[in-house]
Amino acid sequence: MAVAAPSRLAATFLSSPPPPLSSSYYSPSATLFLRRPGPAAARFRCAAGQTGFFTRLGRLIKEKAKSDVEKLFSGFSKTRESLAVVDELLLYWNLADTDRVLDELEEALLVSDFGPRISFKIVDSLREDILAGKLKSGSEIKEALKKSVLQLLTSKGAKTELQLGYRKPAVVMIVGVNGGGKTTSLGKLARRLKNEGVKVLLAAGDTFRAAASEQLEIWAERTGSEIVVADGDKVKAASVLSQAVKKGKLEGYDVVLCDTSGRLHTNYSLMEELVACKKAVAKIIPGAPNEILLVLDGTTGLNMLPQAREFNEVVGITGLIVTKLDGSARGGCVVSVVDELGIPVKFVGVGEGVDDLQPFDAEAFVDAIFS
Repeated sequence: MAVAAPSRLAATFLSSPPPPLSSSYYSPSATLFLRRPGPAAARFRCAAGQTGFFTRLGRLIKEKAKSDVEKLFSGFSKTRESLAVVDELLLYWNLADTDRVLDELEEALLVSDFGPRISFKIVDSLREDILAGKLKSGSEIKEALKKSVLQLLTSKGAKTELQLGYRKPAVVMIVGVNGGGKTTSLGKLARRLKNEGVKVLLAAGDTFRAAASEQLEIWAERTGSEIVVADGDKVKAASVLSQAVKKGKLEGYDVVLCDTSGRLHTNYSLMEELVACKKAVAKIIPGAPNEILLVLDGTTGLNMLPQAREFNEVVGITGLIVTKLDGSARGGCVVSVVDELGIPVKFVGVGEGVDDLQPFDAEAFVDAIFS
């Protein structure tokens, strides 16, 4: 299968010879195939064991995203429109109207899926400050509102950068329910990493959905990444991930991105399979996976909370990817899930383009929904 070559890398990166052309890699123990792209452009020769490499990588990805704040701003347009009533309420605010204005502000937060607990907490805090004379104008109230939301996000979900450890390969598992956008998110994440010169290996661990491997192979072509897939219907997901991580370790890959099957959080047997996948990876590299990212569909709003709780209890989620937020006015759910679980949001999906998986920045998020 032909695979597109990766994009050219910045001149500041050291180069290494391209990998040789090869036929499919066959592993008899798990009947797996490694599909390898053709001659590739020079890659960054990454000493992933060097202290701080992955830390710098996470920061670099986030810093580059800050230069494209327009994507984040436009991606939250529907939530921003839903919260536009806040500006209307505060434009001609006066002390006599405090109770009415705060009641309507509370309703606006609830409609945008901030959740009852957060909405009540924010409004009660604003009321106290207004009555104490600390907030004397509509603009001051709005700034206090934004500060409260930002405080909730940064106090409980501060580590929004990818935490990939200090040894290569770093292993990232992507989990979630059916239809949330796991495979697409994994592909877009692979693109971001490849754009920084990272040597990426994809693992097609979704062995239930017939089209999952084909979908991931398309992303492998788009990003110039290699991919390990199961050959046959009876290969277990844990075997696919295990062989991929072994390959990543032996052949000097920087990051292994592991796809998994979509599953309902209420299906005990399928949730236990995730535990098996996690253990299989840890046998190859102690401490792996470095990140277990849960993909949540932003259009479901607060309904994502039970899913997040259950996945976290079973496998220990380290970060969240909230998708489809460009098509939803329920962006407040981002704040709710962070406040409820204390798990940071790592990325948000704000469009269908290949570059529309944006690293999450709390301050930019607050500015985007309360512009």
